[in-house]
Amino acid sequence: MRRIFALFVLVFLASSLSSQTAVDNQKKPLTIEALVAPGGLTGRGPENFQWSPDSTMLSFVQRDDTGEHGELWYINPATGEKKVLVSEAKLATLAPDVNKIKNEREKERITRYSVAAYRWSPDSKHLLFDSLGQLWLYSLESGTAVQFTAAPEPTDDPKFSPDGGHVAYLRKHNLYVQPASGKEEKQLTKDTDENILNGEVDWLYAEELEVRSNYFWSPDSSQIVFLQTDETKVPSYPITDWIPVNAVVEQEKYPKPGDPNPTVRLGVVAAKGGGIKWLKLTDDRDIYIPRFGWVRDGILWAQVLNRTQDKLDLYFIDSKSGRAARVLTESVPDAWVPVTNDFKVLKSGDRFLWSSWRDGHTHLYVYSFSKQDPLSGEAKLETQLTKGDFEVLGVEGVDEDARIVYFSSDQDNPRERHLFSVKLDGSGSQKISKEPGTHAPTFSDNAKYYEEQYSASLTPPRRSVCAAAGSPCYPIWQSRSVDEYGLRPAKDLEFKAEDGTTLYGKLLLPENAGEKTPLLVEIYGGPAGQTVRDMWGTGPTEPFNEMMAQHGFAVFSVDNRGTPGRGKKFLAAIRHQFGAVELRDQLGSLDQLFAQYPMLDKSRICIYGWSNGGSMTLYSLEHTDRFHCGISGAPVTDWRLYDSTYTERYMGLPKDNPKGYAESSMPAAAANLHGSLLLVHGTADDNVHLQNSIQMVDALINNSKQFRLMLFPNKTHGVRGKAHEFELRMQEDFFEQNLK
Repeated sequence: MRRIFALFVLVFLASSLSSQTAVDNQKKPLTIEALVAPGGLTGRGPENFQWSPDSTMLSFVQRDDTGEHGELWYINPATGEKKVLVSEAKLATLAPDVNKIKNEREKERITRYSVAAYRWSPDSKHLLFDSLGQLWLYSLESGTAVQFTAAPEPTDDPKFSPDGGHVAYLRKHNLYVQPASGKEEKQLTKDTDENILNGEVDWLYAEELEVRSNYFWSPDSSQIVFLQTDETKVPSYPITDWIPVNAVVEQEKYPKPGDPNPTVRLGVVAAKGGGIKWLKLTDDRDIYIPRFGWVRDGILWAQVLNRTQDKLDLYFIDSKSGRAARVLTESVPDAWVPVTNDFKVLKSGDRFLWSSWRDGHTHLYVYSFSKQDPLSGEAKLETQLTKGDFEVLGVEGVDEDARIVYFSSDQDNPRERHLFSVKLDGSGSQKISKEPGTHAPTFSDNAKYYEEQYSASLTPPRRSVCAAAGSPCYPIWQSRSVDEYGLRPAKDLEFKAEDGTTLYGKLLLPENAGEKTPLLVEIYGGPAGQTVRDMWGTGPTEPFNEMMAQHGFAVFSVDNRGTPGRGKKFLAAIRHQFGAVELRDQLGSLDQLFAQYPMLDKSRICIYGWSNGGSMTLYSLEHTDRFHCGISGAPVTDWRLYDSTYTERYMGLPKDNPKGYAESSMPAAAANLHGSLLLVHGTADDNVHLQNSIQMVDALINNSKQFRLMLFPNKTHGVRGKAHEFELRMQEDFFEQNLK
């Protein structure tokens, strides 16, 4: 009997292997044409998801791959029913495709900061569309749109008042209000100085503090609190368009480490107009106010972060008298205070949620305060909601009827992201999402439903809407199948840093990898992101890297200390130094990798990355001879050239850490460059300025170091369109020429 079973197994395995070989032989090779085709490999997914205020509809824009045709749809989260909300003909006028905007910087602003194309009215019966700076009010009942603004200057950041009676918006750095009926608008702030921004988000707050709006209606719709930003003393950086016959220069306010930052203050103004009540929270003017809002009518809250970003104070403020009281202080003297969106006042009116690094990991806490007089004393810690060796990545929703907090976390696996829930008393913590990979939810206002984007390394994105209490989930959109390409999983690996810390890596080997397989090392390595994620489009299994594996290259990535998702100690290992710790972890991991995979060729390694990954590529080529070549895209080459907020958070002020800044400078170490270098930059990059690469070029020339340079005219920090195809072909050619 055993012999018969064994024979059956052998026949079955032989048949399976034969079938698999046939499939492998038939698989479609990845090409750059396929990667850059409209919609890419997966097709163009839905955009601009918005929950209606009554939580009965989830709306989204669905366009075809080219963006030429699109409609605004909605799905009922309770039934899964999908219908068109706004037709293609109307949507083309009300919400044109962002990719048709010619100004690359404006296109980048809208996509990078997820600027909403429309907003729901509080009664869930109207939509306010932002059509390239002009507002249109659309009635769902009649299916008609009425132009709401017609000024020659564009409007921005429109918001309905909570009672739906008015709409506020920004124009020329000032705050305006107009009745929803469309009668005469009222200008609430009247500054004419271009350096004064009222309620408007400047570049620094948008990019480095993730601020998306700087004004908020009071719950009773009678007042607006706003942040005034004064950029008078902030230095400007010139961004040049060299394409016209007469070059055009645009000045960007951009403070660098040690430069004067924008000064900020909070103001409260009545919706009907009148004088502004300016609020004083501290005598220190060199501060950030990264978050603020309303506790309830008449009571405001605001977070104040010091310049070195190691202390954050929470204030409650009486909006009428201006009296302020500090109710909580978060201090992290050995690192920095993470700024999050986790502060939420509960409906009880006497408690709030707070997140903190205080036990070494980001966890959630509940604090209480006096409901009668919120300014009467310090908030009191009531409960720690989450505990353990993992990071809470954000509060997603709070269902106060069910007394449940929903949050995202990397619990159980730092390479994944899942949705969890916990009761407000700290009990009943449970994992809600099931499939391995990355789950990104957006909850309805009542927290009864959520929209989810899900993907994994070999599973392209899909969108669905789910009931928070459990099933059902209804599909919204599914990527095109990629099965025809025969994508293969990368190997999950673990390494040890010099201090014994576990590092996570991934390796994608080419099929039939033989002796002397060349190795590509993709790197980011900084505190803003991970490459070793179980998510579509990241790390070694990113489609371009898959293509390179099909061309015979092995692709490797490891998240060194200084990357997020692993707690304070892991992330703060790079405090006051950029480059050295990260490179030691990368090289140590490579040594361990070669011991496990001797077929990899130590003499043919190319390192490459963009942004911080571009910086780490340059730093690595200068501080070791292990890499035969490297592609450095949009790198910060000297941290004195990057913006103040990001850089000072990790490096401190230049006057306090001159050694750290000097040792991380790449132009200063140009004489030590090893291997072949391809340096790439967009000339209109408003994030990492072209100045970084220009100074690097100057240093390389002065030290007689040969290199290749590629500039993309008028491209920002991301390279799009035809330039992206050119970039991918250039990378492919560079790897082929240097490693084969």
